[in-house]
Amino acid sequence: MSFNRNDWLDEMEHIDCVAIYDGSGRLVYSLRYNSQFNEKVDKDEYEKNINKNVLEVCPSLTSETSSVISCIRTGEPVYLKRQEYYDYKGRNLTTQNITFPIVKYGKIIGAVELTKDIKVINDLAKDNNFDYMNFEDKNYKGSKSLKYRFDDIITNNDEMKDCIKRAKLLSNTNSPVLIYGETGTGKELFVQSIHNYGKRCGKPFIVQNCAALPDNLFESILFGTTKGSFTGATDKKGLFELADGGTLFLDEINSMPLSLQPKLLRVLQDGVIRRIGDAEEIKVDVRVIAAMNADPLKALEDKLIREDLFYRLNVNSIKILSLRERRSDITVLTEYFFKKYNCLLAKDIKGLSSEAKILFQTYNWPGNVRELEHVIEGSINICEDKIIDIGQLPAYFFTVFENSNLINDDIDIDDSLTNLLNIIERNIIIKSLKNTNGNVTKTSRDLKISRQSLQYKMQKFKIKT
Repeated sequence: MSFNRNDWLDEMEHIDCVAIYDGSGRLVYSLRYNSQFNEKVDKDEYEKNINKNVLEVCPSLTSETSSVISCIRTGEPVYLKRQEYYDYKGRNLTTQNITFPIVKYGKIIGAVELTKDIKVINDLAKDNNFDYMNFEDKNYKGSKSLKYRFDDIITNNDEMKDCIKRAKLLSNTNSPVLIYGETGTGKELFVQSIHNYGKRCGKPFIVQNCAALPDNLFESILFGTTKGSFTGATDKKGLFELADGGTLFLDEINSMPLSLQPKLLRVLQDGVIRRIGDAEEIKVDVRVIAAMNADPLKALEDKLIREDLFYRLNVNSIKILSLRERRSDITVLTEYFFKKYNCLLAKDIKGLSSEAKILFQTYNWPGNVRELEHVIEGSINICEDKIIDIGQLPAYFFTVFENSNLINDDIDIDDSLTNLLNIIERNIIIKSLKNTNGNVTKTSRDLKISRQSLQYKMQKFKIKT
């Protein structure tokens, strides 16, 4: 609880409460200025605390942890950057305090404590798993978590290979990039690969999920704050300043408040930011990569993203295919995850049974690659044989298997996997066409493939409407 003049000058730029205690720690005067500090408390309540000891008012404190008692005992000023405690009614308080001794004729007769409420900010931060007070001090650059490169993208799909090629070309530009696709398709894998492949490799890489921030903290976290701009605000860099020279990845950009999107657009266009409460502009060199798990045009239609920001971001966009749109990758990804988790879990599982292979190919994988990985990890954990059968798969797979109606008499389990997949794919298309009364456009929409791709497959499998 040592006193450091520079600390409190930097951060105690305003106070919410002043209290005076006598030599025994008894409260003799209290005045609170900030309505946020006592909005849930009757105004008369503080008067009832007069003549009560600080340890009676705040029973969770002790003579060792109380800044008031410590100051009176030692005669030294005490500065606490953060003190969390409970009052006699069980209310949680979080404050910054500076406490000075009152001295008369060389004798300590009491103490004066100046307090700033920081609970409002901390509560918002806790609700969103964000340490606002200390985020700059915590290796927030995320450099240690940058583990993915383009070689880590496992695919045999031609469209995915084109995505990788396009991403490599974009790696050394400064233009923003928009990456979109369903949850679990591997958007961050592409983002990290772009950063690591380009000229910003080794520079800051910061990730922020826009859906994880409350609207009233969003701007301060992105652009920073100046002392006194709001209760608890200090001179703090925002994520743009922390990412200077590197990459800022804004995930779920469609969750950003519409009111803040013009300010993001200005940074993209002019490369300058302004902290909250500051008139000075700060030049930043940041490559912005945004991602969303929805179709950008749908987000635009639903007014989740402004047109001007959409057209700025969509200059360079990459769509990551869902796993059901690249079913040929299920086999290669399955093999990759088997090798990975056999190594991590010290197992020697050879693969899937024929029935499980068929199920993997008929299942729609709503959780995409992430779901496939977790299913394999879980199955390897409980598999006691060398082959994973349907019994080792998650329980919900049984319903899919029983209701698929795709395992017909024309399927020979001992046939080659390629032939099995062709038969299953043909059956899926036939079933979907029946559901739409032969409407090719509706069927392509249901199968989430282009109309041209569906027509090609119908010709390949000799399917007529």
